[in-house]
Amino acid sequence: MAIIGLIIGFFMLVKGADWFVDGAAGVACKLRIPQLVIGLTIVAMGTSLPEAAVSITAALKQNAGIAVGNVLGSNVLNILIILGVTALITSVAIQQTTIRIEIPFMLLITFVLLWMGKADGKITRMEGSVLWLFFIAYLIYLFLLTRKQKEEKAQGEERMWKLLLCVVGGATVIVAGSNLTVNCATDIARALGMSERVIGLTIVALGTSLPELFTSVTAARKGNADIAIGNIVGSNIFNILFVLGTSALIIPLVFEASFWTDGIAAIVAGVVLWLAVFRRKKLVRPWGIVMLVMYAWYLFYLLFIS
Repeated sequence: MAIIGLIIGFFMLVKGADWFVDGAAGVACKLRIPQLVIGLTIVAMGTSLPEAAVSITAALKQNAGIAVGNVLGSNVLNILIILGVTALITSVAIQQTTIRIEIPFMLLITFVLLWMGKADGKITRMEGSVLWLFFIAYLIYLFLLTRKQKEEKAQGEERMWKLLLCVVGGATVIVAGSNLTVNCATDIARALGMSERVIGLTIVALGTSLPELFTSVTAARKGNADIAIGNIVGSNIFNILFVLGTSALIIPLVFEASFWTDGIAAIVAGVVLWLAVFRRKKLVRPWGIVMLVMYAWYLFYLLFIS
């Protein structure tokens, strides 16, 4: 039953991502909103729902450490695995604003998070408020970006309500498929004798990032590269500012010493992404291989060294 559930879960992820990307791209065209902005907002926030649900629920249940570890681990995986796999399938073009503003901003807030954690070993409610101020500033930037970059109006006859239904329905199917896949894969892993720690570091971590993976790969293959890269960069920004900001407002988040490894890994992954696209303005296959090798080493470190 777990194997059947796993197959159904992957099918839901594929179809959900297909609907979600088509709907988001259609909305962008209808409203003359740049696809990059759609990727940085609707798609990024939609695919980050599993991380948001896990972290905020953990905070509500007083399990503050899970919230921080989930976000940092997901941010590393988003760049190294998801963009790595996407680059292996097809070259991903990246806009100048992403190189000049969004990626550096992602690195900045990761530095800020680490600095907050180092100060007193936790993310306080006041610091959660600061993260939320960053989030509001980010939303204002996206609004200004939308006004500055207008795309040509779509010529298609697809109605807006159908496009929005694709976005909402696709997101729902993606999250449901992600939960089903994680649960079934965990059952299979336990049956094979894998430890809870290994399951958490591999299957669950990858499972909460499956929406980003399928959405980015689908977007890149359909030629919507701005949605693919915007999805990942936007998700990482959303994870830190909204998810951890909101979690810290609920309860101060304990920042364990082990989180430094994940935080530094997230910064290194972001720097590698920035270097990979700085000159070419696109993410190509060789850099995708480098990212996957880096994640393999990071996972080896977590499992056998740390």
